[in-house]
Amino acid sequence: SGAILLGAILMIFMLAFFLYEWRTAVISVVAIPLSLIVAGLVLYWRGATINTMILAGFVIALGDIVDDAIIDIENVVRRLRLQRAAGGRKSTPRVILEASIEVRSAIVYATLIEVAAVAPIFMLEGLSGSFFRPLAISYALALLASMVVALTVTPALSMIFFRSEHSLRGRESPIVPPLKAAYGRTLRRLMPNPKRAYGSVAVTGMVGVLMLPFLGQSLLPSFKERDFLMHWLAKPGTSQPEMVRITTQASKELRAIPGVRNFGAHIGQALLADEPVGIDFGENWISVDPSVDYDETLAAVQEVVDGYPGLFRDVLTYLKERIREVLTGSSEAITVRIFGPDLVTLRTQASEVNELLESIPGVKENHVEFQEDIPQIQVRVDMAAAQAVGLKPGDVRRSAAFLIAGEEAGDIFEGGRAYDVQVWATPETRASVTDVAGLLIDTPGGDLVRLDEVAHVEVVAVPNIIHHEDLSRSIDVGANLDGTRDLGSVVDDLEDGLEEIEWPLEYRAELLGEFQEREAATRRLYIFAVGAAVAVLLLLQASFNSWRLATLSFLTLPFALVGGVIAVFSTSRVVSLGALVGFFTVLGIVARNGIMLISHYQHLENEEAVEFGPELVIRGAQERVVPILMTVFTTGLALIPLIIGGEIPGQEIEYPMAIVILGGLISATLLNLFVVPLLYLAFAKPRGRSGGGRLIPVGQT
Repeated sequence: SGAILLGAILMIFMLAFFLYEWRTAVISVVAIPLSLIVAGLVLYWRGATINTMILAGFVIALGDIVDDAIIDIENVVRRLRLQRAAGGRKSTPRVILEASIEVRSAIVYATLIEVAAVAPIFMLEGLSGSFFRPLAISYALALLASMVVALTVTPALSMIFFRSEHSLRGRESPIVPPLKAAYGRTLRRLMPNPKRAYGSVAVTGMVGVLMLPFLGQSLLPSFKERDFLMHWLAKPGTSQPEMVRITTQASKELRAIPGVRNFGAHIGQALLADEPVGIDFGENWISVDPSVDYDETLAAVQEVVDGYPGLFRDVLTYLKERIREVLTGSSEAITVRIFGPDLVTLRTQASEVNELLESIPGVKENHVEFQEDIPQIQVRVDMAAAQAVGLKPGDVRRSAAFLIAGEEAGDIFEGGRAYDVQVWATPETRASVTDVAGLLIDTPGGDLVRLDEVAHVEVVAVPNIIHHEDLSRSIDVGANLDGTRDLGSVVDDLEDGLEEIEWPLEYRAELLGEFQEREAATRRLYIFAVGAAVAVLLLLQASFNSWRLATLSFLTLPFALVGGVIAVFSTSRVVSLGALVGFFTVLGIVARNGIMLISHYQHLENEEAVEFGPELVIRGAQERVVPILMTVFTTGLALIPLIIGGEIPGQEIEYPMAIVILGGLISATLLNLFVVPLLYLAFAKPRGRSGGGRLIPVGQT
């Protein structure tokens, strides 16, 4: 991301040098690192550290940073040329100050609108907030810093570079005059019959709406880390030698795969291990060499893992496994948690849910949580017999536990280290139920009695594990995806199937996992998006001083998202949370370009006395076409390397976001260049009438 940022700044300088003369290019590009440094200092003061999400926010903001500088410089250059051509007596600093003040309001309102558009991202909580809030913060800080630089540093640099009378006699870009002329001719042809432009927007919008039902949903992509974690979960009661045999065999097969550099494993032990699991649970770890093909190696690893039927196994990256365990406590993409009072009924309902998952296309590795009955020695105290020898029930249970399972009785300190002292019967005395029944227990009187003389010793079936949540027993049914369908469509089928299952009284099912987090994040985004939309509308009205123009500009915003929808449909067809954040970013950019264009129309009419009509619209559009294209090109230059790189490690979140933003930029640019001018001409009101213009006092002409 850092290399992309530096490369984008270099390409922006070359583009600015090509479109403008060299002084303008230097000033516009100086604004970029200066704005990013200011934003970075604020982040440093807040205690943040640089990561890919913060850099992605800076990359997305590049176009707007350049636009802020270009708007100010262009107006300064235009004013200076007019002043010097007319032989005006105003000083250069005065002209630069007045030119900067003219665009100050538009820059401030445009920046506030963009910050308001991404404000819902600040409100994300939990895991989603941890991922996307840094991006929104860096993006907003870069915009605010750019606004400050545009209003302070850019005029000062303009004074340095343009104070000479000969400073504006440099070459003119060979592409700008024909570009403006061609754009003006196109607008002239559209103005007599704007229905073609309106129809194109309507058709494009309808295409986007029709594509929406075919787009899937997901929370986060699969992170392409090169360190993998595999769970091996055998049937409860599986012995330690068998788990060692399976793990050793898997180690040999995995290490034989080209590109696998190492192998590690541990087998569960609830007493001394780092996870409270039984001996039937194991974890394997491998690392893959960066020089080998990621997908091919992962497929080979998955093939080896799939070659061990009879146990639950999966292949995850460390980050994916951590995310899922944070969300649900399990490593599956889908988790259905069933609640109820009776364990037998819970298992019956869980089997039914598991059969439902089996029937849903796109699901793999579906299984019921291993809550099964296992053999266990049970010691029930014979109250009368124990009382006869002076033993209390607790004495019998504690002694039996010491002898059968062991208990820490103290510590020994030797050589600076501490060693536990365990009380435990010898292996020969606990090899069978008969041996356990014959264990000797001390009585208060100093005698010894056999355990079976004061208790009933037998082997019974008991659950290997008991889960409770909110005082209710629960059991999980989990599954993963095979990659043929997105998470959202699979969950839709699952929810429909769960509604058809008959649930006994006091039994219910909850859907947990990635989709639940995605739904919660999306719901929160939409709730705060309503507030952001109201804020954008009010800012538009404050900028234009016209409800008609504000409403007109506001209603065009959704059409700018069509390009993003088409881009998603043409690639992954899955709207991840990163793609959703991209849509909010596009809204801010299109609102910015719209407000700058309409504000320029108002400036020409109110301050430069250009009569309302087609010529006003064409002139204003021609004067704004280069900054609009500059914004689009600079943002695109920053995003294209992300798109070309694809979903490489480190860019799994930025890639779908870049796809949406680039597609949205295309549709937003076409909308601002060819539709907004026509709408302004059709719905705006000229000066002297209620609406967008300034009222002329009585007596003036």
